[in-house]
Amino acid sequence: MENERGQIVDLYVPRKCSATGRLINAKDHASIQLSVCEVDAEGRMIPGESKHYAISGAVRSAGESDDSLNRLATQDGYLKSVWSYSK
Repeated sequence: MENERGQIVDLYVPRKCSATGRLINAKDHASIQLSVCEVDAEGRMIPGESKHYAISGAVRSAGESDDSLNRLATQDGYLKSVWSYSK
């Protein structure tokens, strides 16, 4: 919900799983959110330049979180030659 100034005023905003696109509910205590930041040439974090990945507990309990994070990071350009599609 937004107020008249356009600011979000909800107490709880649900997250979406980055791997599956499903909503992560408030009772999913096995879910994680991982933030990967951009760094400059000196290795310092660039403020405001980060990518967030939310992984649901269902993906983690199935043992697919490492593969999902590799796939997402490869798509975003953080990893190279780590994940490849296989049937």
